[in-house]
Amino acid sequence: MLYGIDIFSGAGGLSLGAEMVGIKISHAVEINPSAAKTFLRNHKGAEVHQGDIKDIKSSDLISKNHPVFVIMGGPPCQGFSLSNTRTRNMENKNNFLFLEFVRLVKEIRPTWFVLENVWGLTNINEGQTKTMIENCFQELGYKVKSEVLWASDYGVPQKRNRFFMVGNKNGIEFEFPKPFDYEVTVEEAIADLPILANGQMLAEAPYMISFEQSSDYAQQMRKKSDVATQNYVSRNNELVIERYRHIPQGGNWRNIPDYLMKNYADKGRCHSGIYKRLVANKPSVVISNYRKSMLIHPYQDRGLSVREAARLQSFPDNFIFEGPISHIQQQIGNAVPPLLAKAVFSQIIKISKNYKKYEQR
Repeated sequence: MLYGIDIFSGAGGLSLGAEMVGIKISHAVEINPSAAKTFLRNHKGAEVHQGDIKDIKSSDLISKNHPVFVIMGGPPCQGFSLSNTRTRNMENKNNFLFLEFVRLVKEIRPTWFVLENVWGLTNINEGQTKTMIENCFQELGYKVKSEVLWASDYGVPQKRNRFFMVGNKNGIEFEFPKPFDYEVTVEEAIADLPILANGQMLAEAPYMISFEQSSDYAQQMRKKSDVATQNYVSRNNELVIERYRHIPQGGNWRNIPDYLMKNYADKGRCHSGIYKRLVANKPSVVISNYRKSMLIHPYQDRGLSVREAARLQSFPDNFIFEGPISHIQQQIGNAVPPLLAKAVFSQIIKISKNYKKYEQR
């Protein structure tokens, strides 16, 4: 059995991808109580430490019975994100939380580490920040490779890019997985999910079509669930719903008539990503905090449900999120898409097996 530790774990998208290829998660660290509860519920057998990473000792994360195959995690990325211009510099103390990741790798010495973050990390300080992080691991004796990957290249129905840094202590040269030869669309991802009204909150509801009639992707998502779970839709006021009615697929706030936007002091300064209606026959735009950015269902005049957003992130239907709906929406938006993580960990397993064969010759 191969064992992994997930730090800055969130709900556990990285861990779920690792588990899909046979890695057992022994420990996780997460400061947010709701996300920690989600992780505990969905990753059976993992010991979850809810608290500040700075208070965690490496001895808290080590079991005497087995070595650690991989440490994974995504240090908080608000300061690195291109969407956050106020704190996108190295004076933001959150930007140095990656040093806690480095500390635990140094003390635990896993065979591999996987660090993920927003792609904006690659060009902050003209690339010097990325180089600095790579140097930290190289000084510990790890061979390091970094790349920005698109989730839509690996079976996730979403145009989302994430930065990955992968390191190995045995000198193995990691090669990132090649993109798949297909993309999954919004329609393929969510067409079988229930029709819902604005503000509707259904813990469970029947699927719209049979398992056999649903897309390959939908079948993959629902194979361990008999019903669609967590069909929760935030309630918008009637003015917002009226705005939705004017927006075609692929459109945004620019399609809303001026008389419905009078409460905006300067409509021209609206972010292009708000009031965006998803296009059915393409992968989704980024699912960040989809309630705040007012992402709209491709056919229904309402925001996305929790389950629809989870599907677009590639969380299966038996994955249950804990906490109030606003916490759940943030957990989904913050997560690494599990199928993207699976592609990375699958490559790690493949390369490790090839290395073992080479050693045995």
